[in-house]
Amino acid sequence: MITLLLIPLLLPWALAPLARRTTQRVRPEIALWTITCATTALTLGVLASLGVLLLPLALAFPPAAALAELIRPLTAGPRPLVLGVSALAVGALALTAVRVARGTASEVARLRVVRRLVHGLPDAGGLCVLDDPRPDAFALPGGPARPDRIVVTTGMLRALGPVEREALLAHERAHLVARHHLFLCLAQFAGWCHPALASVADHVSFAAERAADEAAARRCGDRGTAAQAVGRAALAAKGARDAAAAPTLTPGAASGPVPARVRALLAPAPVRRVAPALLAMLLVCTAAGASSLAGAVRLHQDVEVAQGEAPAD
Repeated sequence: MITLLLIPLLLPWALAPLARRTTQRVRPEIALWTITCATTALTLGVLASLGVLLLPLALAFPPAAALAELIRPLTAGPRPLVLGVSALAVGALALTAVRVARGTASEVARLRVVRRLVHGLPDAGGLCVLDDPRPDAFALPGGPARPDRIVVTTGMLRALGPVEREALLAHERAHLVARHHLFLCLAQFAGWCHPALASVADHVSFAAERAADEAAARRCGDRGTAAQAVGRAALAAKGARDAAAAPTLTPGAASGPVPARVRALLAPAPVRRVAPALLAMLLVCTAAGASSLAGAVRLHQDVEVAQGEAPAD
């Protein structure tokens, strides 16, 4: 049982190299969906495994054992090993809860700061121009009572030519239309839940930026113009925006590994294909889900034995 439940905790370490290969060889929209779904599935597997692993320690206490109607001690393996792993699972879940709470509070605070900057400013067709000499541009998702907005500073508008501005706006509009902030939010949450998934969040962000780059290139009809817009926006915004203070939910054209994005735009348009890394990610997610389920079933059988409802092996 312990081995089955430990497998989903180890498999996330295999996702980062697979995600990197996927972003390099698969169309960005497909890569974004695939990596995010795989990350979410592995996160659920991690949380499920940790939740099941804490049960042996919880049921070792007489009140919990009485509540579960155990008539004999739970036997799920060597008792010291099972209780030790269960105690580690409790600690991991507590640490995850703290990281999620702190990270969520930090993201919400940063988002409120950005919303205060644009509060009350007029917008034309969802475009909000912020009077700021520092070059910056980002997509600000709305909510039930707030519309989506594209925020561009006067500094960024002055740094770009007319055609490059159109490419920049098309890039930010693509973020909002495709709801890329939701993908980034899921990736960020996964990174708080497992250290191996924290690096995968960077690949999700890169895939989102590449998808928006391709949408901008299609909009302006020239991949070279889109590449020039991305490069000039990044050079203009370098050092102007505090990346540590920028919320995850406001993707911008100047974020991510810009040289790799420019190289991709200067290359021919990516073709739709299935890379081996996609199949490998599917196998990893399937293995994690199967291991979590099998471990939970085995523990349930052990509980039934402790309740006297099933014969011991």
